[in-house]
Amino acid sequence: MASDSNDQSFFTRMAMAVAKASGKPATFATAVAIVVIWAVTGPVFGFNDTWQLVINTGTTIVTFLMVFLIQNTQNRDTAAMQIKLDELINALNGANPALLDLEELDEATLDKIRAHYTRRAAEARRAQGHDGDPEHEAI
Repeated sequence: MASDSNDQSFFTRMAMAVAKASGKPATFATAVAIVVIWAVTGPVFGFNDTWQLVINTGTTIVTFLMVFLIQNTQNRDTAAMQIKLDELINALNGANPALLDLEELDEATLDKIRAHYTRRAAEARRAQGHDGDPEHEAI
């Protein structure tokens, strides 16, 4: 059930396209080629300040823009994963529905919930007679 690209904002469509393209071997090869061309032209320009400024400016701009695109992609991926996990919790009989939107809680509340489940896990291991033995931690 993929969404229609018309339902997405221009930024989202662009971010997805750039993220997909930036992960391809051809994009990496292009970046390497640019660096090689820049390095080879060093003697032609006498390794002057302008020559160095070209690569410094180019890499700074690309890095700056990629930070926002990567963050956008990670935000979308995380949101999608949270929705899928929420659906799994919701679908399981006996699951604790209070766990559905943990990502929205503050750190102190998450620490309390984590401590609760850590205690439950330790109790379950003791009940199985494993008392913290690393070989029997995960069954």
